[in-house]
Amino acid sequence: MSIERIHYVPDFVTVEEERQLMERVYGVPKPKWRTLARRRLQNWGGTLAGSAETGKQFLLQDEQLPEWLEHCIDKIMALDSGSPLTNFPAENRPNHVLVNEYLPGQGIMPHTDGPAFYPLISTISLGSHTMLDFYDQDPSDSSRRTSVGSVLLERRSLVLIAGHAYQMLHGIEERNTDQIESVDALLNRSALSKSAIAMVDHGELDRQTRVSLTIRNVPITKRVPMMIKKCLDVRK
Repeated sequence: MSIERIHYVPDFVTVEEERQLMERVYGVPKPKWRTLARRRLQNWGGTLAGSAETGKQFLLQDEQLPEWLEHCIDKIMALDSGSPLTNFPAENRPNHVLVNEYLPGQGIMPHTDGPAFYPLISTISLGSHTMLDFYDQDPSDSSRRTSVGSVLLERRSLVLIAGHAYQMLHGIEERNTDQIESVDALLNRSALSKSAIAMVDHGELDRQTRVSLTIRNVPITKRVPMMIKKCLDVRK
């Protein structure tokens, strides 16, 4: 089975670029990290906020992206994905990056990224591979979902998710090792590197610490709803 609008690029960053990016990620001050139950993360580009009146989210751009993340965005914008529907248009250049750290055994529950963002998500994987699982959700019962398949995200790869794929649930199972029956079982089998195919044929893939750079575009607002402004003032 295939899913429309998934574009996968193995070896999107070089070994040296990966090393430099990891140095940048782990070189930030400790307060930049936010620890959650299953992972920790960094937020770059501004504060995501929402309006209780409209239910919409937007970006309070209280910081600029650093040069090392802008370089990643430049590479994505220069990419020929084969379709304008699987890359960002110039007017929707990414302006927000979420850096996630996953230790072996950690993952994230199936979710959608929702209407807050331009409907395209790009993710660079550093340090380790992982399996990104896709599900169809029962429109009459949100607790029910059906597995559609998985994408093997190789170390140093890029994945772009748009269209129908963007609307689907996606998540990462919490496990230390991925067992893949065959390359044919993977949604991105035709785009995998030769080294990944060889690893899959070997049987088991042990996860290491993985850092993901989730790069996206969020609408920017200059007019802050009063309730949110009061909350931000209290936090200062």
